[in-house]
Amino acid sequence: MKNIEVSKIINPVSASDGAGVKLKRSIGVDPDYFDPFLMLDEFGSENKDDYIGGFPPHPHRGIETVTYMLEGEFEHQDSTGAKGKMSSGDVQWMKTGSGIIHSEMPAMNEGKLHGFQLWINMPAKLKMSKPNYLYIDSDKIQTHRDDEKKVKVIAGKFEKADGIVKGHNIKPIYFDVEIKKDKKFNFHLPLNHNSFIYLIDGEIKIGNKNHNKIKNSTLIILKNGENLNVSAISNSKFLLISGKPIGEQIARGGPFVMNTKSEILQAVQEYHSGTFVK
Repeated sequence: MKNIEVSKIINPVSASDGAGVKLKRSIGVDPDYFDPFLMLDEFGSENKDDYIGGFPPHPHRGIETVTYMLEGEFEHQDSTGAKGKMSSGDVQWMKTGSGIIHSEMPAMNEGKLHGFQLWINMPAKLKMSKPNYLYIDSDKIQTHRDDEKKVKVIAGKFEKADGIVKGHNIKPIYFDVEIKKDKKFNFHLPLNHNSFIYLIDGEIKIGNKNHNKIKNSTLIILKNGENLNVSAISNSKFLLISGKPIGEQIARGGPFVMNTKSEILQAVQEYHSGTFVK
């Protein structure tokens, strides 16, 4: 079996979105698109001015958004009438499909807010499907624990811990991994998947070949392979995310991701004319 090595190490860029929420963006800048992943943002601060504005109502079409809260609380509300609150450790997996208008606002006035939002492309045949949600409370996420590591399984399977996300077209893997200093994390990935690690805290080494030091808030694009071996130089925490490429041409227009420019123009026209939500 082919060992997995590092393809590229990327430092996220500082950005802001919504009403001035400060964040670190990696996918969506470099690389612009890592099929099927469109964007990855890390948001996090103990300064309320960095997040208090939140993400007021805005539209989406043709994508999935996966929001994972590590610390803090967000309130969600949308054009379907759905409402909900995300707390520390919770996941919201939203398929926007044909279109949704939603808001994500902090449900806190002070303290630390920290989390991630991942955008996943949808294939052409699903882009105009009915929007739906999967809410995963933290206590429903299965976790593997041993003397060396802790692995929270949002999607995929690790040992006996099984993710709630099932029957998805990209066959996603989404792990939150904590590993102790000088210990290892080993996992078998599908050869045809595109995979990356996002290091949150600590320092790690990946594979057998030498590469630049990887420390804190770093995106690591992985080469295709099957055997993933991660060694912890210090106590470390990272996300492992993997999915099967869709292999279709995409067209972007802000919060809309379709297959052609004309479909983007249609989405914009429908949004401004009030016929966007189906």
